[in-house]
Amino acid sequence: MLQFSKYQGLGNDFLILEGRQGQLPPTITEPDPGWVRQLCDRRFGIGGDGVILALPPQGEGDLRMRIFNADGTEAEMCGNGIRCLARFLADSDGDAPGKRWSIETPAGLIRPELQSDGQLLVDMGAPFLVPSSIPTTLPLVEGLARGSVDLADRSLDVAAVGMGNPHVVVPVADLSSIPFDAWGAALEVHPLFPAKTNVHFLQVHARNRLEIRVWERGAGPTLACGTGACATLVAAVLLDLADDHAEVMLPGGPLQIAWPGRSGSVLMTGPAVAVFDGVLSPDLMPAGAASVLETLPSAAPEKAPFDCSSDCVDACQQPDNCLRDAAQQQVQAFLNSTSLDAMLNLASDSLEQRTRARFERDTI
Repeated sequence: MLQFSKYQGLGNDFLILEGRQGQLPPTITEPDPGWVRQLCDRRFGIGGDGVILALPPQGEGDLRMRIFNADGTEAEMCGNGIRCLARFLADSDGDAPGKRWSIETPAGLIRPELQSDGQLLVDMGAPFLVPSSIPTTLPLVEGLARGSVDLADRSLDVAAVGMGNPHVVVPVADLSSIPFDAWGAALEVHPLFPAKTNVHFLQVHARNRLEIRVWERGAGPTLACGTGACATLVAAVLLDLADDHAEVMLPGGPLQIAWPGRSGSVLMTGPAVAVFDGVLSPDLMPAGAASVLETLPSAAPEKAPFDCSSDCVDACQQPDNCLRDAAQQQVQAFLNSTSLDAMLNLASDSLEQRTRARFERDTI
């Protein structure tokens, strides 16, 4: 069985899989894009804007995060996603306010901190402003990659900022009057952005109050984007449209974004909320992922000379006594003899404990 938790940050929702102890098999830690798309499908799967894996660290961090968009592509970072992951960690481990994690991501080490009101303050690191690091082919003008983009119906003034992933910010006079879907889809794949880009249309209400609509790379329209809110503030500051601390309104709600002194790290504060926990049915497991049950005592000898899930990735190193074949036979026997209701009952204890811990935490 494979448990998952669903969390949302301002309506940007994610499926989180626990693998910090190395218990997830390669078919999940290196997922097929089609499987990710199936999980994120809101009619034929669970539904979500992405899948987050909590994995063992490879460096100095407490853990490592991988995040996959709803279309199966991997993202370098996600501000709402990392807040959801931090909230999941706090709920799972019973952490109190003040807890801070060092989370390894392809965008670098990110450090969220649990606040007393349950929100997460995240040090998002310094923005990437050099065009090649974003990446974009827009020219650098007064410290900001900026220029004009020609679309089918008009030319748009844009600015690009990297937050470990690419963003383009488009100031507009009125968010309600733009052809959001057409412009968002066109800008995401525009040749000016060789790795594609997230797109944010910005309306300035005041120097400390910004509003954006989000078109996420690999996901399309979403209710929120944390890295996008950070990139938007940086662009707005450098365009002299905003102060270095502002509320950024997104369709899903507000984030507090600060770039103190217009240098160093961007700070993001916002919520993350548990939606539900569940167990994947066998039909939703990726091919070969029944080996996730290898952690059961009967799935392998107590003292294996090597770790089958990692040492046999390329080829079986012990073909005459294959631990995985034996484990999969036992798993198949388990699946054949156990109803889905029984599987759900087996998982209910740990899910109930996590839910009860959340309730007790919120009522203290």
